[in-house]
Amino acid sequence: MFGKRPDGRAIRNLDPMQKIMPYVMKTRTDSMNMYEDTFPCDVWDTYIKEKEAQGIKMSYMHILIAAVVRLIALRPQLNRFVMNGKIYARPKIWVSFVVHPTLKDGSTGTTIKLCFEGTESILEIAKVINQAIEKETTKRVGENGTDKLLRVLMNMIPGPFIKIVINSLLWMDKHSIMPKLIIDLSPFHTSFFITNLKSLGINHIYHHVYEFGTTGLFFAMGKEKKLPVIQGDKIIHEKHMGFGLVTDERFCDGLYFAMSLRQMRKFMKNPAVLETPLEKKIEDVK
Repeated sequence: MFGKRPDGRAIRNLDPMQKIMPYVMKTRTDSMNMYEDTFPCDVWDTYIKEKEAQGIKMSYMHILIAAVVRLIALRPQLNRFVMNGKIYARPKIWVSFVVHPTLKDGSTGTTIKLCFEGTESILEIAKVINQAIEKETTKRVGENGTDKLLRVLMNMIPGPFIKIVINSLLWMDKHSIMPKLIIDLSPFHTSFFITNLKSLGINHIYHHVYEFGTTGLFFAMGKEKKLPVIQGDKIIHEKHMGFGLVTDERFCDGLYFAMSLRQMRKFMKNPAVLETPLEKKIEDVK
């Protein structure tokens, strides 16, 4: 209570600059950094076809999620969040994303939140993702916990009091007295959020990180494009997928982010390396 949270522990061993940053930049919207990049798709397409021949459903989103989970397991500062001027380290890795039963106009999406230790292989992660998507689409029966929570807030609470309830939840979250049940169900209390705009056939965007919750990393996948690439003395056209990333810069510095993105690029160039489970994830400082 008042400092102790079910979704993270306060980090004490920080240098003065890191400690002061949450007080200088008080909100996530005040501390957002935006980054974009592209990844060549040929190696992904080959890998996906290989897995499909083995009866394993794999997609670009599976690869990106698995790569980020492995990255966070090796680069623990990425799994931090800021609340009420303090920097916290999460005990596990959470990912949130939205799925739609169909891509028809008007289709209502639902949010899935999954938890990983960080040591899982890409095959284990893909299995968990596929089971969760199937449960929320083709095999869905009734509402999931997140949908029930939202329905209670929006349908059972009179309109004039909704703002009071939301402000109360924000205050409780700020002071670390938010009920664990709500944190567990909230897709906004997550290590990273991902949106698959590729499936909608549009380019990537820079998606804001929410003020509600603890999200500090938001990935947006975009539609593939043919880009000119210099190969030797020739210019060829390769298929690349673009993505946008918005980060909360308060919990680690730019150098750490840059080195982390370089590491992620290695995973994306060869997804097969993620098939080997990680023996042990790296723990954050105390």
